[in-house]
Amino acid sequence: IDTNVLATSGLFFKDGKKRIDYILVYKKSSPQVEKRSTFEKNLRAEGLMLEREVSFTNSDIMFVKIHCPWDTLIIYFYYLSKSRFFLWLPRNPMKLDKEALPDLEETDCYTAPFSRARIHHFTINNKDSFFSNSTRSRIVHHMLQRTKYEDGKSKMGINRLLNNGTYEAAFPPHEGSHKSRHPIKTHGAQNHRHLLYERWARWGMWYKYQPLDLIRYSPQTVLTTFAAYLGYNNGFYEHEIIFDKLFVICEANETIMCPMCEKNCTLQKLNESCIYAKVTHLFDNGGTVFFAIFMAIWATVFLEFWKRRRAVLTYDWDLIDWEDEEEELRPQFEAKYSQVERVNPITGKPEPFQPFPDKLSRLMVSVSGIFFMISLVLTAVFAVVVYRLVAMEQFASFQWYFIKKYWQFATSGTGVCINFMIIMSLNVVYEKVAYLLTDLEHPRTDSEWENSFALKMFLFQFVNLNSSIFYIAFFLGRFAGRPGKYNKLFNRWRLEECHPSGCLIDLCLQMGVIMVLKQMWNNFMELGYPLLQNWWSRRKIKKGGQLLEHKISLPQWEKDWNLQPMNLHGLMDEYLEMVLQFGFTTIFVAAFPLAPLLALLNNIIEIRLDAYKFVTQWRRPMPARATDIGIWYGILEGIGVLAVITNAFVIAITSDYIPRFVYAYKYGPCVDQGYRQEKCLKGYVNSSLSIFDLSELGMGYSGYCRYRDYRAPPWSSAPYEFTLQFWHVLAARLAFIIVFEHLVFGIKSFIAYLIPDMPKDLCDRMRREKYLVQEMMYEAELEHLQRERKKNGKQYHHEWP
Repeated sequence: IDTNVLATSGLFFKDGKKRIDYILVYKKSSPQVEKRSTFEKNLRAEGLMLEREVSFTNSDIMFVKIHCPWDTLIIYFYYLSKSRFFLWLPRNPMKLDKEALPDLEETDCYTAPFSRARIHHFTINNKDSFFSNSTRSRIVHHMLQRTKYEDGKSKMGINRLLNNGTYEAAFPPHEGSHKSRHPIKTHGAQNHRHLLYERWARWGMWYKYQPLDLIRYSPQTVLTTFAAYLGYNNGFYEHEIIFDKLFVICEANETIMCPMCEKNCTLQKLNESCIYAKVTHLFDNGGTVFFAIFMAIWATVFLEFWKRRRAVLTYDWDLIDWEDEEEELRPQFEAKYSQVERVNPITGKPEPFQPFPDKLSRLMVSVSGIFFMISLVLTAVFAVVVYRLVAMEQFASFQWYFIKKYWQFATSGTGVCINFMIIMSLNVVYEKVAYLLTDLEHPRTDSEWENSFALKMFLFQFVNLNSSIFYIAFFLGRFAGRPGKYNKLFNRWRLEECHPSGCLIDLCLQMGVIMVLKQMWNNFMELGYPLLQNWWSRRKIKKGGQLLEHKISLPQWEKDWNLQPMNLHGLMDEYLEMVLQFGFTTIFVAAFPLAPLLALLNNIIEIRLDAYKFVTQWRRPMPARATDIGIWYGILEGIGVLAVITNAFVIAITSDYIPRFVYAYKYGPCVDQGYRQEKCLKGYVNSSLSIFDLSELGMGYSGYCRYRDYRAPPWSSAPYEFTLQFWHVLAARLAFIIVFEHLVFGIKSFIAYLIPDMPKDLCDRMRREKYLVQEMMYEAELEHLQRERKKNGKQYHHEWP
C-alpha cells in the first residue's frame, strides 16, 4: 500500500485534483442496496461526482466521496459569502497578535448576491477556491436533502436514508489534521483546522479573545455566532462580579428555640445557629437591594449591547441582506403537504401549504404534551418535598452525632442531591418528547423547527431546574403553622420549617449545589464522554493490527469517521446551557450572589472546552448561516423580566430585609431619629421571635420557647394571633414589591431607549457601501455592454441597458 497516495488522497479524489466536499458512509452488508443505488444515480444526474473507497480498518465499511464541480456550484449557489476579511487587532495582551493569523483574503473588494447572468462582474481568479469549503459543503448538503431514492414525493433526503440504515453517516470532511510536527510560528499553519487549534482550542489561549473571523472562515462556520455570544457573555460577567460586596454580622444569645420536628428533635439554643446566620448575612444585608437593582440593569445593558454587537458582526460577515424568506422549506414539510399548495406572497411561486385546522390540531396536541411533562416535573418536586418531610425525622434521631446535630443541613443536602439526579434523569426523557412533539407539528422551515424545539427544551429544563428553587424560595415554611398547631401533609408528616436564621440559607444551598453539579456534568458530557468514545474507537483500530502491520496513515475521511458526530440539534444544547446559566445569574441573584462568579469561571473553561471539542473530537459540523441567536434572544428578554419580579419577591418575602427595615423605622430604638444605623437594629432578633408555652406540646417540657413569627404571647387576650407588627411587615413587603418592580422596569425601559440597536458609524458604513456598490455595478454593466456592442459592431450611446 502506497502511504504517499493515502496522504495526498485524504482531501481529494484519486486524481489528486477534485476536492472532497462530502462523505457518505455505508455498510456492504446493508440490505438497502437498491435505495442506495438509486440515490447515488440521482446524485450523479444532478451533477455531482462520486468515488468509492473501502475502509482500511473494516472491510464492511465503504466511503462515498462527493465532489461538486464548478458548473453545478453556480447552478445551486444562492448567496455569495463575504470576499473581504476585516480583522481589527490592536496591541492588546488579550487579543491575538496580527502575525498569528494569516491574510484570509487577497483583495479588497465588494460583495453582492451571486448571479450566473452577471458572473462577469465577479473576480474569479481560481474556480476551485472561489467558493469557500463551507459554501461547497452547504450546496452538497442541500442537494442530498432533496434527492430521491424511490418513487414518491416523500421518498427523498439523506436524513431518511440515515434513519432507515441505508447509510451510516454523512458529513463534510475536516481540512486535515489539527496537529503538526513543526511549530506554527516558524512553519505556519498547514490548514485552517490546525490554525483553529493553535489560536482557539489550545488551553494556553484561555486569556485570549476568540478569533471570530477565523472561526467564520473555517469549516466551523456554524459555530461563529455561538462563539461570539459566549465570549460576549463571558466579558459581561467579568464586569458584574466586582459589585458583589458582602458584610458579615452575627447576633447570638441564650434563647431557647421550639422543636422543629414532631418526635425526635430536642430543644436548641439560638446561638447554635450562629454559623448559619453568618452565612445568611453574606447574601441578606442592606446591599442586597442595590445589587438586585444593578443585576436587573446589567441584564438590560447586556441584551442591548448584544444587539449592537450582533449588528456589527452581521455587517462584517455580509449577512445584512440575508432574510428568513430566503430559507428553504424542510423536505419533510414538502413531502407531507405537497398536495396542498398556495402562492407564496414573497416569491409569487406556488409552494406546499399547511392548512390552518391541521396546524391548530397538531399545535394543541403539542401544547398538551408540554403541560403533561411540566406536570411530571411538579410531581417529581412534590416527591422530593415528601422525602424531606420523612428524612428530617430520621436524621434528627440518627446515631451519628454530627448528623443528629446538623439534621437540617443533612436533610437539605440529601434532598438537593436527589433532586439533581431526578433533574438529570428527566432531561433525557424531555429531549426525546420535545423531539417527537416538534416533528408532530411539521414546521415549515429548519429555523421554525429549531425555534419550536428550543422553546420546548427551555420550558422543560427551566421548570425542571427551577421548580424546587421556587418551592424553597416562596413556599418552604410559609404554611407550616405554629407550635402546637402545625399543618401536616396527609395528616401524617409535619410541614418543613425554615432554619432559625431564615430560608435563605436553604435557597443558597439548593442553587449552589445544582449550579456547580450541573456545570461539572455538562463539561464532562461535552468533552469527557467524546474523549472516552474516541479513545475506545482508536483502541479497536489498533487491536485489529492492520495499520501497524502495513504502517498505514489513515486518510482524512476515515479519521473523521472515527470521530463523534455532532448532535442532531446542532448548537441547541450549547445555547440552552448558556441561557439557563443566565437565568441562574439573574433570577435568584439576590439569594445567591456567587452565581455570576461561578458563571464566569465556568465560561472561561467552557470556551476552550467547546473549541477543543469542535476542532478535535467531533466531525466537522454542517455549515449554516445565522444572523443572530434566534429565539434565544426573546427567551433572554423574558428571563430578564422574570428576574425583576423574582428578585423583588425574594427580597420582600424570603429575606429579612423588609422585617429589619420595618423594625428599624417603626419599632427599634431609632424610631424618632429619622435615620438608620446598626444600633437601630438592637433588639430586632427578640422582636422577630414569638413566644410559645412548652407545656402545651405534651412532651414533658416546661417553660417557654421561641419561634420565627409575629404572634401574640400565650398570656395575651388573643394568644397566638398575628400581631400588628405582622401586618406592618406584610404591607411593607407588598409596597416594596410594587415600588421595586416599577422602579426597575422604568430604569430598564429608559436604558433600552437610550441605547440604539446599531452603532452610528456602522449605519454610515452601510450607507456608504451601498452607494459604492450601486456605482460600481452601474459602471461595470456599462463597460460590459460597451465590450459586447463593440464585438458585435454596434454603436455605444452610454445609456443604461
